[in-house]
Amino acid sequence: MSFGFDLDLLRTFIAVVEAGGFTRAAERVHLTQSTISQQIKKLETNLGHSLLIRDRATGSVRTTEEGELLLSYARRILSVSAEANEALGRSVPLPKTVRLGVPEDFAGRRMIDLLSGFAQTSPHTRLDTISGWSFELRRLLQAGEIDLALVKREPGDGTCIARWEEQLVWVGTRLLSASIDPVPLAVFPAGCIYRERAIRAIESGGRRWRIAYSSQGLMGVQAAVASGLGISLLPNDAVLPEHYLLSSADGFIPQPPSELALIGAAKKLEPAVLELADFLVINLTSLRRTQSAA
Repeated sequence: MSFGFDLDLLRTFIAVVEAGGFTRAAERVHLTQSTISQQIKKLETNLGHSLLIRDRATGSVRTTEEGELLLSYARRILSVSAEANEALGRSVPLPKTVRLGVPEDFAGRRMIDLLSGFAQTSPHTRLDTISGWSFELRRLLQAGEIDLALVKREPGDGTCIARWEEQLVWVGTRLLSASIDPVPLAVFPAGCIYRERAIRAIESGGRRWRIAYSSQGLMGVQAAVASGLGISLLPNDAVLPEHYLLSSADGFIPQPPSELALIGAAKKLEPAVLELADFLVINLTSLRRTQSAA
């Protein structure tokens, strides 16, 4: 069977896969769930293959072998279509630029893949991303230099579009005694919430501390802890297998959760900014749920 691919159907298919379900995909592309289901059914009928397997108990979906194959082609088809429109000089509206700030220690591979998925499925929006420390991202937001920012902060520290709880844990290594005095810390630069929390907690316990290692990046702090250079306070999803969790028995008081928050530069977001915000809320919620279940 031979037919032309319907780009709208391909966009819907990608949205369902990346959102992890029909309901979340409907929210993301602003269509009803029944419309999403009809479009997927039409695509499967055209291809003569089942593309998705749906778990009706949880509402989640996973791709069949044919669906996984189509996914890579669908992304390429949409990308080539956008390139062709631009090359042929058609009257296509210029893409709206949306500027996003993400925390330095959060700009890892999963976040990059997430933003890449948005760029591929939203060719009408040009995404400019900058990584930095939360206090700097707040400054850029207030100055109007970015539209949205993901920031690490104390819970409830101002209004936000969405927030996600971050569990914090003390990490060290068996190579380094937890009772060492002063406590050697492996931390991020001044202004980082994890650094400030760690110092306050150690001082409140009547212990001394020193900065044994400071790094701009998460990998540097993780490596410093793993090699025994220092102790750190990190989100639980940043803990490596070679790290050792420290507890009250080791002299380190458990810390309450911090918060990852999505904040905007304006109370009323422009359509392109709102589209990215909706995408982040849906996908980060799904990502955090997956991490919690792991």
